[in-house]
Amino acid sequence: MAGVLSGVIGTGSSILLMPVLVILYGPQQAVPIMAIAAILGNLGKVLSWWREIDWKACAAYCVTAIPGAMLGVRTLLALPPRVIDIALGVFFVAMIPARRWLARRPIRFSLIHLSFIGAFVGFLTGIVVSTGPITVPVFIGYGLVKGAFLATEAAGSLAVYGAKVSVFEHFGALPVSVIVNGLITGTSIMLGTFAARRVVTRMSPNTFRLVVDGLMLSSGLSLLFAASR
Repeated sequence: MAGVLSGVIGTGSSILLMPVLVILYGPQQAVPIMAIAAILGNLGKVLSWWREIDWKACAAYCVTAIPGAMLGVRTLLALPPRVIDIALGVFFVAMIPARRWLARRPIRFSLIHLSFIGAFVGFLTGIVVSTGPITVPVFIGYGLVKGAFLATEAAGSLAVYGAKVSVFEHFGALPVSVIVNGLITGTSIMLGTFAARRVVTRMSPNTFRLVVDGLMLSSGLSLLFAASR
């Protein structure tokens, strides 16, 4: 389900799955599990829309997003689990007005803008798992739509999550159980993204906005509830 959703609107798998993974495994294991899963999920979108990738936009974003994500992971590993729960919950809820604010402004981004934004978003991705609600208006603001948007955003995210996983491995935060759970989750997401290709042009912009906002609100409240237990 999360893979199909992500394949249609470009984001959503991490938002939908993160509360479940936090409840099952705790936030410090849930983040690397989701990072591994996100690699496979984004790989599915890249393979599905390979010819549509804007490599210049992808490179401009990744050149700063990758080191930013590595720094974010290092920060995450130093935080206590309860703080991570609260940070994730607040972030998801706060992204609802932030995404709407970006969407209302006719901003046109250049390659330089993508590089500046990549550093900030990469750092956040290292800490909070998913920044899809931010990257969606950013890549659309660059001028990418439909398959080109899905493929380019996925290619950039693939590189960022790969950097995240390498940092987790370096600091011993990838035991076998985390790798196995990440691969199982990621395989399911990947299959869902392939299934979504047929419906990617059918969702209206208004439905897209409502689905993303609903996911962020429910996931954020779930994580805040978990932190209060």
